[in-house]
Amino acid sequence: MRKRSRVASKYWKLAAAAMLSLALATPLSASTAAAEAPATQARELQGQGATAGPAVDRGLEYLVSDYQTRTPTKYTADSWKPFAKALTAAADVAGDTSATTSEVADAKTALMTAAADLKAADEGTFQTITNNTFWNDTSGNPIYSQGGGVFKFGDTYYWYGVHYTGAELYRANPTRKYDGNVSFVSIPVYSSKDLVNWKFENRVATRSTGVGSGANLGGAGWVGRLGVSYNENTGKYVLAVQMWHTGRGGHGVLLLQGDSPTDTFDYGYFQTQITNSPTTGTGDQTVFTDDNGKDYLIFSNREGRSRGFVAKFRESDSLRIEPGVEIRRGAGREGNAMFKLDGKYYHAASDLHGWNTSVNYVNESTSGNVQGSYSSEYVLAGTEMDYSHVTQTGFFVTVKGTKQNTVIYAGDRWADFAWNGIGYNQWVPITKTGARPQFHSVSQWQFNATTGEWRVGQANNYILNPDIQADRIIVSSVRGWRNLGGSVTNVNGGVNGSRFALQVSNSGGVEQRIESVPAGTYTLSLHARGSAGQVVITGADGSQRTLGIPSSSGWAKRELTGIELPGGAATVTVRASGSGGVTVDQLSLVKTSAGTPAPPGRYEAETAPAQCRGTIDSNQAGYSGTGFCNGDPAVGAFAEFTVNSETARTATLGIRFANGATTGARPANLVVNGATAGALSFESTGAWTTWTTKTVTVSLNAGSNTIRLDPTTAAGLPNVDHLDVG
Repeated sequence: MRKRSRVASKYWKLAAAAMLSLALATPLSASTAAAEAPATQARELQGQGATAGPAVDRGLEYLVSDYQTRTPTKYTADSWKPFAKALTAAADVAGDTSATTSEVADAKTALMTAAADLKAADEGTFQTITNNTFWNDTSGNPIYSQGGGVFKFGDTYYWYGVHYTGAELYRANPTRKYDGNVSFVSIPVYSSKDLVNWKFENRVATRSTGVGSGANLGGAGWVGRLGVSYNENTGKYVLAVQMWHTGRGGHGVLLLQGDSPTDTFDYGYFQTQITNSPTTGTGDQTVFTDDNGKDYLIFSNREGRSRGFVAKFRESDSLRIEPGVEIRRGAGREGNAMFKLDGKYYHAASDLHGWNTSVNYVNESTSGNVQGSYSSEYVLAGTEMDYSHVTQTGFFVTVKGTKQNTVIYAGDRWADFAWNGIGYNQWVPITKTGARPQFHSVSQWQFNATTGEWRVGQANNYILNPDIQADRIIVSSVRGWRNLGGSVTNVNGGVNGSRFALQVSNSGGVEQRIESVPAGTYTLSLHARGSAGQVVITGADGSQRTLGIPSSSGWAKRELTGIELPGGAATVTVRASGSGGVTVDQLSLVKTSAGTPAPPGRYEAETAPAQCRGTIDSNQAGYSGTGFCNGDPAVGAFAEFTVNSETARTATLGIRFANGATTGARPANLVVNGATAGALSFESTGAWTTWTTKTVTVSLNAGSNTIRLDPTTAAGLPNVDHLDVG
């Protein structure tokens, strides 16, 4: 739990005392007792929030010391004032040796809440996230963190995960499999302000960490899939992790707790059974914290994994997992995780086949309750072409920026260290521009943690599944590539020690249609061996450039530079020149020219926080940015822009659109900040590739404004490119 007011915390303190009295007077129910391993009365009293005697807490003093390093000039005055007050109060409690557990917890909660509400005085900076590589911390040491999660406590993000022995082996030599090397080393924690640069803080648990009954983590057969929550009543940070330990009764959820996010965590509880789950332990699991601070375990049943559950952490101390509520049933799924975007909950998971990469399967909430009803399963758009950037579902991080909200998908690509590409952690953005969320499979992107904005990186590779690693087995139709005849397969033995490469023979070929590339100059490169072949790049305007591949007995790099592409879709085609087979690997299409910055006041229809009730398309040339809004043919299938204005003023809007329909104009209401400001008519432009701009004057408020184009006929809107605000 987190982010309640200090006043609310005082009420929670009284409630905890009442619950304690009730607990002492009433025995546990049979079902609860069966679900819980034995615990001492002293531990139970501490867990239920007993307040007698001075507190022994390592965390408050640490947090005060950390937050005293903040500089007032970096934050707005309005947000600094309550933070400074909370910091002073916390320092007083930290220095009071007679302070009770509840007083320490209240001070800690108030300090973290105020820190979380700090607002930067500037708009932050964009930092670069590069996938398909091994990541290092700020000291240059390897980041070893699998199957964990990122959680924001106060103004800082903390990343927890598991360090396995295989991580070291695979990083040192990623040219072979290391199946079974999942011996537990530790649970490290890293901290960051920008979600890009990570500082190593501590190993919150190691092999010597006790797990009850005289056992320790070193004796566990499996440790993994974890998350951390904060409990306001106890002031403890509680880590929930899967554990299989024959000395502790088998499978279950181990709960460790610490006094600060980077503390050395101690044993809290081991729960073998969650009520309503048909099995002991969990299949896969993550921790989700809702906007109201309540914490939930997202998990599947261990065997078969056909049922998905949301279970609440006990609010008094977070040391028990309450009965699970089933939200899905069907095919076996793993990598269970949850995110929330625009008021909806999304449960995501991947195929059940041993950590292999797959699409992401999503069930979305149909109510405002995380434990309520959910839709039937569908595939998360954008994960199909390369199996979620060659990953399995890991966890999600939701960033609520000053300009937009962005969800970060954190995919696992370690797969038991099974030789499926470079880099364990692949992070990509998820946005919502239509009715459903969209996964953006980018190899490099830039993110601003202050504003929540993101953009494609300069070195991004626009080809998906370029290293032919997604399938993980030999297939005759390679993921992301459409067969054009002849013989097509992936083969063992890629370039530079990679596991697979793409082979086409018998005059065969494959092609990949890239949905959208920005206009500019590109370089196409690949490695090839075997017989002769060619690669053709076709732009949205039909222009083509060809890279010839001469025969070669060994791997050779081939490159074509100076490729001018218009904005829009592009197609990459690989063909064998004859009956012989050409084998290619590590294909790359990278933009080499600097991008043209958007004019001030331009809002692209395909870029969040803009919304499109329809699809973002790129099949009609001439648009700006990376696409346009192709609205559904329906009344109310709107396009909406969020516009910022420094002052209340009259502004001129320029709406760029194309209407190639033969049925004439398409009318729509112009809705500004929820009120209809006028009626518009988007006349025919003669062709869908002919774009024009309609201007209109509106009144804007100071701050954030919504501009909505709301169609009034079943034909819907024209294609909408962007909105200029002058």
